[in-house]
Amino acid sequence: MLCGRWRSCRRRPEEPPVAAQVAAPLLLSPPDGDTKRPGLRALKKMGLTEDEDVRAMLRGSRLCKIRSRTWHKERLYRLQEDGLSVWFQRRIPRAPSQHIFFVQHIEAVREGHQSEGLRRFGGAFPPARCLTIAFKGRRKNLDLAAATPEEAQRWVRGLAKLRARLDAMSQRERLDHWIHSYLHRADSNQDSKMSFKEIKSLLRMVNVDMNDMYAYRLFKECDHSNNERLEGAEIEEFLRRLLKRPELEEIFHRYSGEDRVLSAPELLEFLEDQGEDGATLARAQQLIHTYELNETAKQHELMTLDGFMMYLLSPEGAALDPAHTCVFQDMDQPLSHYFISSSHNTYLTDSQIGGPSSTEAYVRAFAQGCRCVELDCWEGPGGEPVIYHGHTLTSKILFRDVVQAVRDHAFTLSPYPVILSLENHCGLEQQAVMARHLRAILGDVLVTQALDSQNPEELPSPEQLKGRVLVKGKKLPAARSEDGRILSDQEEEDEEEEEAEATEQRRRLISQAKQISPELSALAVYCCATRLRTLRPNPVPPQPCQVSSLSERKAKKLIREAGNSFVRHNTRQLTRVYPLGLRMNSANYSPQEMWNSGCQLVALNFQTPGYEMDLNAGRFLINGQCGYILKPACLRQPDTTFDPECPGPPRTTLTIQVLTAQQLPKLNTEKPNSIVDPLVRVEIHGVPADCARKETNYVLNNGFNPRWGQTLQFQLRAPELVLVRFVVEDYDTTSPNDFVGQFTLPLNSLKQGYRHIHLLSKDGASLSPATLFVHIRIQRF
Repeated sequence: MLCGRWRSCRRRPEEPPVAAQVAAPLLLSPPDGDTKRPGLRALKKMGLTEDEDVRAMLRGSRLCKIRSRTWHKERLYRLQEDGLSVWFQRRIPRAPSQHIFFVQHIEAVREGHQSEGLRRFGGAFPPARCLTIAFKGRRKNLDLAAATPEEAQRWVRGLAKLRARLDAMSQRERLDHWIHSYLHRADSNQDSKMSFKEIKSLLRMVNVDMNDMYAYRLFKECDHSNNERLEGAEIEEFLRRLLKRPELEEIFHRYSGEDRVLSAPELLEFLEDQGEDGATLARAQQLIHTYELNETAKQHELMTLDGFMMYLLSPEGAALDPAHTCVFQDMDQPLSHYFISSSHNTYLTDSQIGGPSSTEAYVRAFAQGCRCVELDCWEGPGGEPVIYHGHTLTSKILFRDVVQAVRDHAFTLSPYPVILSLENHCGLEQQAVMARHLRAILGDVLVTQALDSQNPEELPSPEQLKGRVLVKGKKLPAARSEDGRILSDQEEEDEEEEEAEATEQRRRLISQAKQISPELSALAVYCCATRLRTLRPNPVPPQPCQVSSLSERKAKKLIREAGNSFVRHNTRQLTRVYPLGLRMNSANYSPQEMWNSGCQLVALNFQTPGYEMDLNAGRFLINGQCGYILKPACLRQPDTTFDPECPGPPRTTLTIQVLTAQQLPKLNTEKPNSIVDPLVRVEIHGVPADCARKETNYVLNNGFNPRWGQTLQFQLRAPELVLVRFVVEDYDTTSPNDFVGQFTLPLNSLKQGYRHIHLLSKDGASLSPATLFVHIRIQRF
């Protein structure tokens, strides 16, 4: 802490103290004068009240919803005054929450016939009048047709502006927006005044069950007009008191001293205590200029409590290291050195036995950063191969339509290579058709020959393959190599086997190979499918271009029995792991066990939310969400001694103090008196010896600002593989706890110090402004 002498002489004597010039802390913006329609306050803060497209959306439009060739229904769609949600009409009225969708849950807005639904069923409507709203998670696309092209464009442009403004909002602005949208709903007679009854309704809406006496005392302290109504500045004062963060104020005052403002040196002291890399005086000054709201304080290079809160709620104050949100890893190593985001039966949108197949499932997988998708190819009518889950009731889609979706959407999020994993059940003729479609539709994007003719057997890097598509499939046997071995995708021979058995196996290989089309075989350049029966202690020379596909059961057996040999195998060659066929409901397995052994292509059912997909999203959250994560060094070195079953002694201690949570979502919005009883669980996912979970006590009836102050500690043996998952649940004494929100990230991307964790829903959508506030300490030894 700075000495008192410096503190007293850092301003000219004739100036009043800067702290006196700085307004009292405002958690929310002051009233804007729009008392007639307080709901529009949110849009005014977004700067969009005068926008013609947004104004048209506020008036509403009758749009035709298209679900099939015969199901075309006109419905009214109208932007709500909060600017965050769109209300829509239903034939049969339902609960209010079933009549809206939120702008922040939109994945994309597409113009024209750019969805599977509109391509199939929208022929009666000109493309210029059509648009598709695609959502995050499992919600189906909304295919719409407007009365005119101009009206369609208004919705396309208006939604784009709202999404862009929402993305650009700071956490403080989101909180302001959020609380005023509830305020508008709680104002039952829309007179811009709040009675105590309406205030109580507001408190229940925002997930807090406050004692009536305390709530009324707070209400009366703000009722300066003494008329049992709050309005204007009185409402703002009430909200300011409601949103106070005592734990942040305590931290701020610990560093700011008597004058209640942070100088740049004092902020630097806080940054150093946080363990911030590159903490300098210049960095502290930069943060003041970025986050301080008060211009007078900013001019004197001082930070108020408001500015401090703005900083801690920003991405720079979050648990995820901002430096890891862009591509920061070495992308010039062989493909086998990376974890690659992979999908199983990508075409399915639901179960494995009766769910619909859709090209939209590929679009959604790519939007989640997936880089390896699966195509189950079967004989189709009219000479056209189809994709579906064979011998089940799942619907069928054309192979060529999927390839078209790959061309259109594979590189919208990530520029790094996409692998098409073909499960081929077609005859020779339709295999040739598949090859023609791949070449014709993908063109130069498709890899058809080795990049380096001098070293055709070496795997290239993600950087070398940027913007390219690889085919993983079976390959015809080539001529015998110098050691007399047949180079084939189906090679299973073991050099220890009797010669007679090896000869019989070769015969079967050649028989099977006759069913592989030369045209399709030629496209398997770097990902030649092969079986992996056993791992030999002294392996034959590696063949990097061969890829083995293993069920989760076979992979677990190899991990258990082969240990380090399997890890070494995965330093040289790609291994794909897929769920057991018994998982008819598209359930997933934990991918962590496979990553521990270096398996690159750990395929999951992307359509099924759950902790497994949370882990997958957490693993690929970093490095620009590009779908490629460089494996730890112990999983890349050919002579590594690492065995996930025997990782050695603890090397790291992780200590997490769970302090508070803010604005947790209400789980049952239709029941005003339903308030969550939150608890926080911290899970460690890594090698078996590191896996652990610990949780706090629950807080009764408070999802708005619960406090815990509990410390959870973990000893870690292989920290480089650890994922940390923060989970909030609603405690229930008689049934399993209900999920509230979660956030998962790699330990190596976890920042130390006081941090906010921005929670996500089951589908991975933001639950803003819901956060956890924690203190993190990582000790390595």
